[in-house]
Amino acid sequence: MSTYVAKPDSIERKWLLIDAEGMTLGRLSTEVARLLRGKHKPTFTPFMDTGDYVIVINASKIVLTGKKLDQKKYRYHTGYAGGLKEVDYKTMMAKNPEKAVELAVKGMLPKNALGRKMATKLHVYAGSEHEQQAQKPEVYTFEG
Repeated sequence: MSTYVAKPDSIERKWLLIDAEGMTLGRLSTEVARLLRGKHKPTFTPFMDTGDYVIVINASKIVLTGKKLDQKKYRYHTGYAGGLKEVDYKTMMAKNPEKAVELAVKGMLPKNALGRKMATKLHVYAGSEHEQQAQKPEVYTFEG
């Protein structure tokens, strides 16, 4: 028996819409990463992008459990000497909740060119309105 390898022309991609209201950030991110990667499909091939497009709405209504909202920090470096910056998640969720979701999902994708390509298929919006009505996304629900 031979191993199945998806062909680029046989990959079918859907547009999925996820409402993040009241969901936990980590549980939402793992499911979104799984959908972007294509692991939910029988045609999954590890070295190819077989995943779907994912639209996440209501990112501003995501929940962080415990004391993570106050204690969890996002750190980044500007590239200059002494340029380590730190932002707590309370500030990030207030100013830019889309970035918090994007960073959580991006951290769960492969750390290579394929992972960066998969991350471009993620569209996150703070409110309930999105710009992908023309793609006719299917509403995706899961226990999160």
